[in-house]
Amino acid sequence: MAEENGLVQIYYGDGKGKTTAAFGLAFRCAGWGRRVVIAQFLKSSPCGELTAAERFPTLTVLRSKGIHKFTFQMNDEEKAVVARNCRKLFQEAVALARAEDARLLVLDEVIDALRGFLPQEELCAFLDERPAGLEVVLTGRDPAPELLSRADYITEMKKIRHPFEQGIPARLGIEK
Repeated sequence: MAEENGLVQIYYGDGKGKTTAAFGLAFRCAGWGRRVVIAQFLKSSPCGELTAAERFPTLTVLRSKGIHKFTFQMNDEEKAVVARNCRKLFQEAVALARAEDARLLVLDEVIDALRGFLPQEELCAFLDERPAGLEVVLTGRDPAPELLSRADYITEMKKIRHPFEQGIPARLGIEK
């Protein structure tokens, strides 16, 4: 069936909305009772999307474990821990999506994880061999040409203005 063809989507850029768009698609898919797996790389802070996701029995969210810092604040040992955790998270998400015949797999911030924490070849090999009916969403900044060439949808989020630049921190229920 044409509606069961799984495509690859990329939401990228320096603007707000990549994760929000990916979760919106996940909620839509789960709302139809379809199985959804979301893996969040390099993120550990609480957010409203996680609370909302708990309301969908067919939606599973997996998150990074371990060190809770920005990557530029990490030393080499911490980066090695994060790299192991990213690989484990990726493998767990792919295995779960396959085992449960998921319709949608969201790899949130995986594009950023490719910068020293997850081998790009591993992600590209998965995209090339993914199950035919599995939709895959990748989010992050500055995707490599190898990812862009595999995508069916590409959406760039471009920041024009952001409240953080005016000293306004992330607000509960709006940015987090």
